[in-house]
Formats: sequence, structure tokens, C-alpha cells
Amino acid sequence: MNTKISASILSADFGCLRDELGRAEKAGCDLIHFDVMDGHFVPNLSYGVPVLKSIRHCTDLKFDVHLMITDPLKYIDAFADAGADNITFHEEIPGDKPEVIKKIRSRGLTVGMSIKPGTPAEAVFPYLRDIDMVLVMTVEPGFGGQGFIPETLEKISAIRSEISRLGLSVDIEVDGGIGIKTSPKVREAGANVLVSGSYLFKSEDMAAAVASLRG
Repeated sequence: MNTKISASILSADFGCLRDELGRAEKAGCDLIHFDVMDGHFVPNLSYGVPVLKSIRHCTDLKFDVHLMITDPLKYIDAFADAGADNITFHEEIPGDKPEVIKKIRSRGLTVGMSIKPGTPAEAVFPYLRDIDMVLVMTVEPGFGGQGFIPETLEKISAIRSEISRLGLSVDIEVDGGIGIKTSPKVREAGANVLVSGSYLFKSEDMAAAVASLRG
């Protein structure tokens, strides 16, 4: 299974974001991870639609948009219009999850569903036939630069086993504390899309950092 690398711009230098995107592209990243936080679903605020729209023309890489917000249904059209290629929302939202999946699909985008560290793997099982990717948060969502939670490895393995049992080709993405020490562990557990922010953007040689994550 080929490992894809999604560079999280939450850790990029926003004073020269165009250059940072170019650096990620040149280094061999496959995706740009775009974290959206509403200060309600998670205890932090980040960027939104205007930022995505303003940088869409700066790279040919696909935008992997992670909506850490309470009501994603309200914003799918706006992010799709701004240039998202994939939209991931959380299993823990209070709203109608099948309706969110349907809406994302209606815009021609791929669909991801994310779970926080405290949510069991089984929570995503009913949706595996309807989504393209499961995002397993390996830190508590909200802030970059946190330490990896080892207990999430069992969750990754459980989801990969269920995907295989069903004969599906769903990706498993991981986000949080992903670097040289944790990437082999998550790959072995069954993840094939690795989100990395601090490890990539703080590296002097990003291409070497990307290669090290692929293993």
C-alpha cells in the first residue's frame, strides 16, 4: 500500500504561505492538509474559506480539508467552491451524518470521517461503505505540535481489519504527532495517509523528511 503524505499548513509560516506550499510540493508531498476549527467543536480557532480560496492557485496539490466544526453541513458548499478536493468531518457531530456524506458527494468531492482519540473504532464501521477515508486523530484535536497517543494504534488496526473484512479500499489517515519515530508504527497498524505539520515544516530538508515518513 502506497503511503501518501499530507502536509498540515497549521504548522507553516503564514507570513510566506505561498512559499511554504511550494516547498511542500517540491518536497514530494501528496496533499495539503487544511485544518478548520470553530472554537466550539474544538478549543481553538484557525483559518477558513477565504484563506483556502486565496491559496488555491498557489499549488496543484489536492486540498485535504478537515472540518473540526459542529455543523459541517452549513459550510460544504463554501469549501467546495473555494477549492477543496476532500472534506473530512467528525463522527462526533450532533447532526445527520449520512446527510453530510451525501452533500459532500453531491459536490464531486471525496469524503472522510474523523474520530477523536476517545471515540471507539467501531463508531465509523457503519459508514465504511459510504466514505473514502477514515481520519484517526492521534492527538486531541485543536492544537498542533502535540505528542502522539500510543493507544490510537489499536484503533487504526481495528479499522483496517474491518475495511479488509468488507473488501473495501478505504484509506486510513492519521493526524497528530507524526514524525520519524511514529510513522513506522502507524503504517504497520494500517494507516496509509500520514498528516504531518511540525515535523515537515520545521525540517531543514523537507524532501528528506517526507521520504522518512514514507519509510
